[in-house]
Amino acid sequence: MKVAASGRMCEELEAACKKYGPLVRVSGNALTTNDPEVIIRMGAARSPYRRSNEYKAARLDPTSETVLSVLDETKHAELRAKMSAGYSGKDNPHLEKCIDNRILDLVKLIEDKYISEGSCLRPMDFARKAQYFTLDVITDIAFGEPFGDLTADEDVHEYLTTIDRLMPVLHWITVFPDIADLAAIPWIGRMVLPSSGDDFGVGKVMGVAKKAVAERYRPGAKVRADMVGSFLRHGITQEEAETASLLQIIAGAETTATAMRCTLLHIITQPKVYATLQSEIDEAVRTNSISTPVRDSEARELPYLIACIREGLRIWPPAPSTFSKVVPPEGDTLASIFVPGGTKVSICVWGVQRNKSVFGEDVDVYRPERWLGVSEEQRGRMERTNDLIFGPGRYQCLGRSIAMIELRKVFVEVGEVENAGTSRYRVTNTVAIAPAPLRPGADKSRTAMEI
Repeated sequence: MKVAASGRMCEELEAACKKYGPLVRVSGNALTTNDPEVIIRMGAARSPYRRSNEYKAARLDPTSETVLSVLDETKHAELRAKMSAGYSGKDNPHLEKCIDNRILDLVKLIEDKYISEGSCLRPMDFARKAQYFTLDVITDIAFGEPFGDLTADEDVHEYLTTIDRLMPVLHWITVFPDIADLAAIPWIGRMVLPSSGDDFGVGKVMGVAKKAVAERYRPGAKVRADMVGSFLRHGITQEEAETASLLQIIAGAETTATAMRCTLLHIITQPKVYATLQSEIDEAVRTNSISTPVRDSEARELPYLIACIREGLRIWPPAPSTFSKVVPPEGDTLASIFVPGGTKVSICVWGVQRNKSVFGEDVDVYRPERWLGVSEEQRGRMERTNDLIFGPGRYQCLGRSIAMIELRKVFVEVGEVENAGTSRYRVTNTVAIAPAPLRPGADKSRTAMEI
């Protein structure tokens, strides 16, 4: 309980694994592991491992399940199969365009309001703008239009304010899952849970989700080529679509924004890393190898960019949850240790991404170069381990592909903010956006923007 209340559980568990080995007892019937092979084994397609009751923390409504909270493995597999096409973009050909439009909104916001000129300094909290960006992206994909946080430059529905207060509660429910059962008692639920009738916050978003999905499911409504349209075509019920749409906002927007903020922080505070990435982007611009906004297929061809993103996810996993799996009744041998059936085994995400046998001795250092110039075998092992951030095998996050497209695009575009075609602005290692070498005729009075 003391560790859970500290707010540093992920680091405490990593320290325990570092001290005691790849499998550590954290309570009477619960273990944690930083061994990627153990985690891959638990998440394999035909693995006998099952989700623990900790997943009840992902219930957004005590009376209904989401793909993240459902404990029945057959039901979980059915839901994933029905939803996967909507998340992957197979049924949504406009998915990348949605992200591009929000990229343009972010760039316009920076250029219109946060470029300092002369003695006029216009500081910007990029951490908040990253949240606006990811929230607008995911709501555009989910409902067909964004919340509009970037356009308004504010937390329109006060969602971010309330989710900041809600996250510690969700953490406690994860650690003590029986708390979730209390919320299922009607009179308690009405007191502590958000409602779709609320005027702001998570409840307001629930109302938006219900209204948007109801409109799409009404008799005679046109089936559109987007995420909700994909859900409808694949047999997802209206209630399931409502909870799925809300889940992707809560689970997807904040985690992607965290990855964006932490990765950018490491890039701009390390001059060598920043200079190398900027050089790669500049060369791609010079040779017309990238578009505006950069296409995802083009961004994938920038190896140092990809290394920076992978290293950012490794050094600061955006969702270091301790959700555990349950050992099958007959028991299993993990990391050369027999573990009795019924034991819970959680993933020490922080420790997995700092596993020295996979990433080398300098695991506490942000060093994108570790991903370059290594053998195919070593890079494959590192990538498989890094991908565990999104969950193993059949439990992998459905929104992974969307998050990665956002990350691959945003670092190029924020690093190359265009000003009416006359000058380019870049993120510098002094935590500012400042003019890059200007083209002939550019306005030289425009200076640094603090973020």
